[in-house]
Amino acid sequence: MGIHVWVLRIPALLQQAKAGEKVTDTDGIDPRSNAVTSKESQSEAEKWELLQAEVARCRKCGGLCETRTQTVFGSGNKNADWMLIGEAPGQQEDLQGQPFVGAAGRLLTEMIRAIGLSRDDVYITNILKCRPPGNRDPKADEAANCRNYLNRQIELIQPKIFLAIGRIAAQTLLTTDEPLSKLRGKVHSLNDTPLVVVYHPAYLLRNLADKKKAWLDLQFAMQTYREITN
Repeated sequence: MGIHVWVLRIPALLQQAKAGEKVTDTDGIDPRSNAVTSKESQSEAEKWELLQAEVARCRKCGGLCETRTQTVFGSGNKNADWMLIGEAPGQQEDLQGQPFVGAAGRLLTEMIRAIGLSRDDVYITNILKCRPPGNRDPKADEAANCRNYLNRQIELIQPKIFLAIGRIAAQTLLTTDEPLSKLRGKVHSLNDTPLVVVYHPAYLLRNLADKKKAWLDLQFAMQTYREITN
């Protein structure tokens, strides 16, 4: 009928971003331009894939973008009640492009199963989307550069409870320097949503004696969840 129909080709955008190319649609229009489509007009799937493409091409942290194999966006149920947030990808995560794999990831999977859930029931991501060299702690400016991506993931998921996995994640999310020992066993708040702090599985692999405390933290998190959903 002579009417041009513009179709947003999200998978192509993501592939361009991963390849380090300038990301445009097939008509040469930058997808970041509000002239093409508003946020309100996008489907949830489009919002997720555009955000993932934006993360994949991110170069805000010069050192991290030069040393990473790939960004680690997140994985799991995009409609989850539970959102688990760690600190940063490690070596295996950087290679596989998925959060919490390897030995620590297997233990996290068991921790999730211990409260009657699976990785398909929760959404898992990190403060940083790139691996810090040598698995060092994230720097404050790196966490700040990535925070908008995390906030947009939170906005899309709208979880009912957060689990902050480990000291770095907890301190960053709660903007505090209190030690993990003082943050555990309490219901904190992030975006008016309950947040519970748990041990990082990598720490538990080095400190097996604290697994009992970790189990108590998980039971506390489940109790908190039940109270807010009943």
